[in-house]
Amino acid sequence: MRTEVQDRSMWLALSAMLVAAALSLWLLIRPELISGMPMVLRMPVIGLGVWALGAAFMQPMGLEFRRHWLRCATVPPVSLAALGAFALIVIARAVWLG
Repeated sequence: MRTEVQDRSMWLALSAMLVAAALSLWLLIRPELISGMPMVLRMPVIGLGVWALGAAFMQPMGLEFRRHWLRCATVPPVSLAALGAFALIVIARAVWLG
């Protein structure tokens, strides 16, 4: 039997995956949003993007890490905060570049 808490978690994971897919496609179309940054800023943003997008795609597929600290970094609310921060950076760069 499925509970309502599990249903919310499923929709949360699927919506995070949809946001991650949209961000991935947007960055494929406009890579200058990240490649135009100075290297000092670009590398942390790339790391944040790999973490946020990877965690967003990992969770709906049921994949999880065995190590506790990695598992904690890839499940909500930490992964959603990383995805939100990365999305804000990409949106801010798109607005800034026009």
